[in-house]
Amino acid sequence: MASETFLYPNVTSVPGQQGAGQASREPKKPQGAKGEFDNVLEKTIARPEGAQDLTRISQPLKFSAHAAQRLSDRKIAMDQQTMARVSHAVDKAAAKGVEDTLILTDKAALIVSVKNRTIITAMDRGSMSGNVFTNIDGAVIV
Repeated sequence: MASETFLYPNVTSVPGQQGAGQASREPKKPQGAKGEFDNVLEKTIARPEGAQDLTRISQPLKFSAHAAQRLSDRKIAMDQQTMARVSHAVDKAAAKGVEDTLILTDKAALIVSVKNRTIITAMDRGSMSGNVFTNIDGAVIV
């Protein structure tokens, strides 16, 4: 019986055979090793210390029903400027890996879920004295 040649679709060589296509292959890099493309990419996207990350656009903050009620009950006004400062504070907390943060403004103390970008509760500055804030892993003063 004559030697038959089998064709495998979309395969450059038959497994187990040494062919011209296999001889020119480069050996695989160890896992975690960076190639030239990775190095160029890192240099391209590297930014100076303190520069803003423009690829991440902040999502708007939300208020939980509890926080909305507390703001209303305690007559705490949140103008656009204050909301912008709080949003920036949430961005800073996220950059540090904080999950739940206390944000102190000139008028209020806010507990914020950084991951969900949701203000969980609010308290006016006058009634903060003597309170213990729990279940937070960071604080930002704005």
